[in-house]
Amino acid sequence: MDMAQLLASLQQTKHAPTERWNPPYCGPIPIHIDEHGYWHYQNSLIKRQTLVNLFASVLVHEAGEYFLVTPAEKVKITVADVPFIVTTWQLIREQDMAVIQVTTNIGQQFALSQEHPLIVRDDIPYVDCGRELWAKVHRNVLYQWSDLAQLETTANGERYFIESAGSKFYLTSASQSS
Repeated sequence: MDMAQLLASLQQTKHAPTERWNPPYCGPIPIHIDEHGYWHYQNSLIKRQTLVNLFASVLVHEAGEYFLVTPAEKVKITVADVPFIVTTWQLIREQDMAVIQVTTNIGQQFALSQEHPLIVRDDIPYVDCGRELWAKVHRNVLYQWSDLAQLETTANGERYFIESAGSKFYLTSASQSS
């Protein structure tokens, strides 16, 4: 198995073909995703995970705004930070390859890789979920990754990184030193 096959085997996402739909914009609706990845309707928590997963499957990000898109309509929602949270992970070793598979709060799974990189913005790590959607790395996951992290010393200071799919992903900002 090569790296591309391994990465493909670790990806589990369920997203509707929203790029093929061009419905009319119907305005905003009172759905909000808070900074912890919880979905709310009219300020009440949506407790049914299947409903959250359904909404997430039609979520799109365009020009800094978030929309739920179906073949019949496009409605705007609000998001406090990013829509998803990386809640768990596992290290997969296949022959001489090591890959970190992450899982989000809606059950998406994919490998930390060049296609789904980890970046740090304002000292907070995020993972690219694809389709211009991002997941914030939960603090518990970050603490667990710190056990795997390696230290790199550069002219700008020291930085911690983890490796996945043959790439380095930094856990701290470039200007941050330890």
